[in-house]
Amino acid sequence: MQTTSSIDIGTTALITGAGRGLGRALARRLAARGVKVVLVARGRAELDAVVAEIRAAGGEAHAIVGDVADKQTIYPIAHQAAALVGPIDLLIHNASDLGPTPLRLLLDSACEDLESVLQTNLVGPFRLTKILAGAMALRGRGVVVHISSDAAVEPYPTWGLYAVSKAALDHLSRIWAAELAGTGVRVLAVDPGEMDTVMHAAAIPGADRSSLADPADVAAKILAMIDDPARAPSGSRLAASGWEVT
Repeated sequence: MQTTSSIDIGTTALITGAGRGLGRALARRLAARGVKVVLVARGRAELDAVVAEIRAAGGEAHAIVGDVADKQTIYPIAHQAAALVGPIDLLIHNASDLGPTPLRLLLDSACEDLESVLQTNLVGPFRLTKILAGAMALRGRGVVVHISSDAAVEPYPTWGLYAVSKAALDHLSRIWAAELAGTGVRVLAVDPGEMDTVMHAAAIPGADRSSLADPADVAAKILAMIDDPARAPSGSRLAASGWEVT
């Protein structure tokens, strides 16, 4: 089967962590292309603001308040999304948890903090993909995107909890790709690079914001990856910094 790569009118997308930052930027760009987007995040006010922006611009967007770290919310999220827009064609795992800030060494980290980060950054994406990828395979089409980090491959001190979770997420992405090969479902891991977001500010409060990427620009690159299965085949780990949008 051939993987459908076009994300145009009629495509449906589910984006976690969509209330702000990269998730918000992805939702806005997808909706502008006629994609029916379902936004998931923990904060109602932020979600409603993004939905209002998209609808004001003529797009279709829906909000689901939920925490992907909570096992009990995963099936309701998937079922509500399907009820709102139909079967999901594009699933973007963007929700992430840094762990306690200021960031700290592993020796100073609680085991419970690692468990919490893994629930959001690894186990939640596994559960949601497990629910939705089977239906994608049956339809012979679908794309799953895991938002990773350079911390998944570089051993930055004090970033341990987040880094371990993203390294595991990268390999989860590769395994999904291997197991779904030939079904028409494409699975990617994307390192978005350093962006001007609330999460980055929490991690590095003194960073020069002018040196950070605009989430809207990164979102455009991620959509270009999704559109180009020849350059971004299933199982790839891609860096937004290396992509040019034409």
